[in-house]
Amino acid sequence: MPIDSPPPLHALHDTPRRRPERLAYRSIFMSDVHLGASSSRADDAADFLKSVECRTLYLVGDIIDMWRLRSRWHWPESHNRFVKRVLKMSKHGTRVVFIPGNHDEHARHYTELNFGGVEVVHEAIHHAADGRRYLVTHGDQADLVIRHARLVSMIGGTAYDGLVVANRWANRLRAKFGCAPWSLSQSIKMKVKKACQHIARFEDVLIDEARSRGLDGVICGHIHKAEYRTTPCGLVYINCGDWVESLTVAVEHDDGTMRVVDWHDTPRSTDQPTESENILASA
Repeated sequence: MPIDSPPPLHALHDTPRRRPERLAYRSIFMSDVHLGASSSRADDAADFLKSVECRTLYLVGDIIDMWRLRSRWHWPESHNRFVKRVLKMSKHGTRVVFIPGNHDEHARHYTELNFGGVEVVHEAIHHAADGRRYLVTHGDQADLVIRHARLVSMIGGTAYDGLVVANRWANRLRAKFGCAPWSLSQSIKMKVKKACQHIARFEDVLIDEARSRGLDGVICGHIHKAEYRTTPCGLVYINCGDWVESLTVAVEHDDGTMRVVDWHDTPRSTDQPTESENILASA
């Protein structure tokens, strides 16, 4: 079934009650939902998928947080709802491609298999409508912390999960006093990452990998930092972000245009582009 051109990007910023129309895209790239973690915004992720249609849905790793589930079982109905929504999209003709990440790495044992219409692959090469080709990978293979300090990463991940939950309660209190939301976890994480130039190394490794294969860019997740940028070498770096804090996805329009968009549960004015649109949208 042909997909019509999507409505303006600002339509994503209305609340679910105010957006009855479906947003149509050629492809959607979603990562880091972390089902099984108490910090997962699975309801928001399910709401987003309910409001869109696409030919291909890429689940770019860390969809299920097996690290958290091993230490403490947490699987509310909202997490079931997200899974059901993905399977429903597959049943109705959307191609669903699951690329496991480090938090759901056990699924890598089942690559090249199909579960209920969901293809499990180690990585993918996405052919965009404009002819460009992108490496689609979770990205943990480019993370030195994951590769060489797994225990430290797991401990840090648990602390991050708790910090995000606590931060939500703090932001509810801030909202009562008219203050804008603030992410303590993102602030701490970004300072640490910058100190060791971790993010720059992460991005450079993935860009180098795409360039070595003769590709035009890379689409990844993992570091919970949504971004779209064209590198000095002309390749495109796209990070999907996450569904723990930023609530972002990468999308492809019918003409091959790529952009990163966010999905917030706070109503916004649609008269002018939001700050996140100016920062994240592709040129």
